[in-house]
Order: sequence, then C-alpha cells, then structure tokens
Amino acid sequence: MTPKTRSLALSLAAASALVLALTACAPSAPSSAPTSSPSSSSAESTASSESCAGVTVIVDAGDLEVADDPSKTVCVDAKDTILGTDAVTKAGFTTVGTTTYPDDVICRVDGVPAEETELPGADGSTYHETCADMPPASAYWGLWVKPAGGTWDYAQTGLSALELHPGDSVELLFSLDGAPASPAP
Repeated sequence: MTPKTRSLALSLAAASALVLALTACAPSAPSSAPTSSPSSSSAESTASSESCAGVTVIVDAGDLEVADDPSKTVCVDAKDTILGTDAVTKAGFTTVGTTTYPDDVICRVDGVPAEETELPGADGSTYHETCADMPPASAYWGLWVKPAGGTWDYAQTGLSALELHPGDSVELLFSLDGAPASPAP
C-alpha cells in the first residue's frame, strides 16, 4: 500500500465513522400505526400519541372478540386541562359505569362487552356482565394514564375525576384473563 493509498483509506474510514455517528444521533421516525377516528368534528385522528398536541384517547378491546370492536386511537383537541370523561366523549366513545360505582368503574365502552357476551369468570366458568357491581379481575376495562413524556400507569382516580393535560394519553384497555397486562408503550 502506498502512502497516498493509505491516506485515502484512512480518510474514507474517518468519513464512514462520522456518517455512522451522525446516523446514531438522528431522531427516530415517528410511529405510523394506522388509526381511525369517529366522524365527530371535535376529534381528529392521529398516528401516535407523540404527535398529538391535545390528549390522546385510546380504546383497546384487547383479546375480547366482538363484532363491533370499539378499538381506536383518537387525538382530542385540548389546549388546557380536560377531564377524562370529557376527553373520551369528545373522542366519540360512550361509556357506561356500574350501578355501585357509576362514575368510577367503566363497565362498557360503546356497548362492549354486551350483556350477551360470555366472559370468563374467576373460577373458570363463564358469566354475563350486568354492570351491577365491580367486574371480576378476569374480564374488565382498566383505566390507564400516561403523562406527557411519561410511562403508562393505572389511573389513581375514576374517569370523571381524572385530569388530563395537553400531551397526556388515556387508555381504556380490556383485560381478559390478565392479558394484556398493560398498554403497549
């Protein structure tokens, strides 16, 4: 190898290292998971919670197999603090509480699960949700919240008292036999 060839090889190696370093520092591309939105004019669709300037409302029916699956991700316009019930309503979802806990426990989202739906009971039998009391741990809507820039956690209050800020996300996630255990990151 001549000194001129060696110098060229070192320059190319240095240039390659610089390109790799710059690539590692570049921001990653935003998520492009498909989403949908109801036809409501107060809600707008978003591809990911990171791109929503308002509050991201997610409904995920999990492994519950139903004909009218309400699962959607919707970005709700919110410039100030908004209550969870208002965000869910603006996103176009309808929720039903229980007789015992009407504002604290979600029993149905857009009619799911219907009273005719067979759900697994804790003892292995099946039951039909009547929305009278607390649903069993084997089949329920969990309420999750993710502050802007934070991580998912169970909400510490019911939907009607949950205060959400621009950039926050809220998810109603149906857990069936313990799965999914938490929202996707």
